[in-house]
Amino acid sequence: MPTVAAPPVPQIQNTTDHEIESPKKNRIQVSNTKKPLFFYVNLAKRYIQQRDEVVLSALGMAITTVVTIAEILKNNGFATEKRTEVSTSSVSMKDENKGRLVQKAKIEIVLEKSEKFDSLMAPTNTESKSAANKKSNEK
Repeated sequence: MPTVAAPPVPQIQNTTDHEIESPKKNRIQVSNTKKPLFFYVNLAKRYIQQRDEVVLSALGMAITTVVTIAEILKNNGFATEKRTEVSTSSVSMKDENKGRLVQKAKIEIVLEKSEKFDSLMAPTNTESKSAANKKSNEK
């Protein structure tokens, strides 16, 4: 009796929770009402420093804030633009008694660390360390 080969078993790629969450760890969702502009600029610098890139994301009226943050980082040499995505997103809005879906404009700007980033950040780090040393010497 001839032998029949079993069909190949499909390979299942195992992913850990860490791998699933990692793309979100460098995302900043910007609001134009909750925090000041330079809070987001400084946060984006920290994300770039730690993870080499940052994803700036916003909906609706906050889009101009995201574009401004990205331009500040690019014009000061901290980041280069890797990718920009513009789309629409359905957002649930609460009305008096019923919720409805509203289409909102959405933008995602991916910035990566520039070649000059580390040298630009170095004076900031040494200034803060020297200020801390001065304070500890005054005590």
